[in-house]
Amino acid sequence: MSRIAYVNGRYVPHARAQVHIEDRGYQFADGVYEVVLVYRGRLVDEDPHLDRLDRSLGELRIRRPMTRPALKSVLREVVRRNAIDTGLVYMQVTRGVTRRDHPFPAKPVRPALVVTAKRVVPASEAKAEEGVRVITIPDIRWARCDIKTVGLLPNVLGKQQARETGAFEAWQVDAAGNVTEGTSTNAWIITRDGELVTRQASAAILNGVTRLSLLNLARAEGLRYVERPFSVDEAKSAREAFISSATSFVTPVTQIDDRVIGNGRAGTLSLKLRRLYFDYMANPGVAEAGARA
Repeated sequence: MSRIAYVNGRYVPHARAQVHIEDRGYQFADGVYEVVLVYRGRLVDEDPHLDRLDRSLGELRIRRPMTRPALKSVLREVVRRNAIDTGLVYMQVTRGVTRRDHPFPAKPVRPALVVTAKRVVPASEAKAEEGVRVITIPDIRWARCDIKTVGLLPNVLGKQQARETGAFEAWQVDAAGNVTEGTSTNAWIITRDGELVTRQASAAILNGVTRLSLLNLARAEGLRYVERPFSVDEAKSAREAFISSATSFVTPVTQIDDRVIGNGRAGTLSLKLRRLYFDYMANPGVAEAGARA
């Protein structure tokens, strides 16, 4: 079955999907995106992702390409046409096509919308228990990491550096020596006294939708957690560590640079949160009830 994409009002074969060479996303990275997990045919945390999309568009003063109900219809149709049971649906909105010039176009142009989807296979429980290795690198990104823009070159360089050293992810570190986030994930640690720690939402990180769901789950479970910066040294001395995202779910970290975390296997709380998150994906009311409590 060939893949199908949505491009500016048309459903087309993925291999023939294309945008104009003067689309500002291509010329200037003048656009934003979202990735939504599809689990058992359902879009997980769809509205929070669309809320964040609206926020990113507003911060860059890009018009919405269509109403939310219309966009939801497009997302579902792309998922249906690609027969996605478990996978990802990707949406990207750019300012549109216009003559190349740095300022915004003098006359409004139509925002460009692209939507694609693909299947993914979550890592098995046994694979998750092995955990992954992360490296630490300087955070060289711009000062508005809270906007989910398509300008990801620093993230690409960091991810490539991780791959070339045999690591799964790179944790970016600010000038004060504190971890901001991974190149495509949020970073978490569990301290020696069992406190769950992740950096607070600010312009320094992308406020991950999976991150927010995990905080709701932690609250519902009565777990102790705090949102604050943590240093590389604190992370290396932590009892457990893990990463989270729509593509990584909850993935335990068992090594940071050359330091083994805990006993070198996934920690009990990390695995518990992973199981809770999979339960939530199948039954989203779990975290929603915790958020209301």
